[in-house]
Amino acid sequence: MPTWIDRLREEHTLPDEGYRELLTTTERETVETLFEAARTSALNTFGNKVFIRGLIEVSNYCRNNCLYCGIRRGNREVPRYRLSKEQILSCCAEGYAIGIRTFVLQGGEDNRQTTTWLADVVKAIKSAYPECAVTLSLGEKDEADYRALSDAGADRYLLRHETYDEEHYARLHPREMSGAHRKECLYVLKRAGFQTGTGVMVGSPGQTTEHLVQDLQFIRRLTPEMVGIGPFIPHHATPFRDEPGGSIDLTLRMIALCRLMLPAALIPATTALATLGGTDGRLRGIRCGANVVMPNLSPRENRANYELYDNKVHSHSESAQGLIELDAQLRTIGYTISLERGDHINFSNHKTS
Repeated sequence: MPTWIDRLREEHTLPDEGYRELLTTTERETVETLFEAARTSALNTFGNKVFIRGLIEVSNYCRNNCLYCGIRRGNREVPRYRLSKEQILSCCAEGYAIGIRTFVLQGGEDNRQTTTWLADVVKAIKSAYPECAVTLSLGEKDEADYRALSDAGADRYLLRHETYDEEHYARLHPREMSGAHRKECLYVLKRAGFQTGTGVMVGSPGQTTEHLVQDLQFIRRLTPEMVGIGPFIPHHATPFRDEPGGSIDLTLRMIALCRLMLPAALIPATTALATLGGTDGRLRGIRCGANVVMPNLSPRENRANYELYDNKVHSHSESAQGLIELDAQLRTIGYTISLERGDHINFSNHKTS
């Protein structure tokens, strides 16, 4: 199997058999070789930098009723909120003051936060902080909406496809949602000029190794600039409340495989990984090829109400105010935070050793 790792490192793609074996092998030496190869790939491309994005959770209203999500429409327990333009700009000001140069606006699919309103917010951020990048993660929209947000100045858009398999997608989402439409949105985002991000929820109910192999092949074909890989964690107010959480080991393998497939991708070590893996979860993600962390800039009074899964960590190092603590943690494994924009590298002109 080191042959599969060598081939992926050199060719950035594998047949299904190669991905399948690397996802299922019980040989720890092979797994550690995979992790080391991914770590080396990230270091060769980006150095020991871990890019920081300031996360602003703009609304926990959502029109969708996804079976795994804590802010699903059907959850009557969660106190709902939506941030105003002024609150969002205040979050940006706080982040800018501590050096953050990328803002990520994430939220449910909130019909009250219209494309016109969102475009106005993006324009205001870009006007105040023209050197900063704006990333959006606001779900499925029409092509005209995506283009309007791109024209307003948004640079990146995150939309995880969650699972490539249509039957599996249907198990995770309500009938009115379509896996085919989700994937089409990703291609529309690329056409609209966004740096585009997709990703997978590892260990979601009903997921098999073959599903993950399909996901990897889709990600390779899409060639996104960003890939978000995190473990499934159940939420008590969803139909999946009693399902087991995803595997940290399998999540790390998926991160490593994506790094070797896409050496120049921006891959976060997610809060979900830190939640499920404890203090060391995020650092393990970095050691397996992740190179982005997104501490929280949201108003403190709203953070506990944006819970996609149970027990989401709210420790100081998970917040933007904890950058010194986060930097100290990263330095223990030989990395340091970078407050620069951290744009995707054109890998066609970049060589790794």
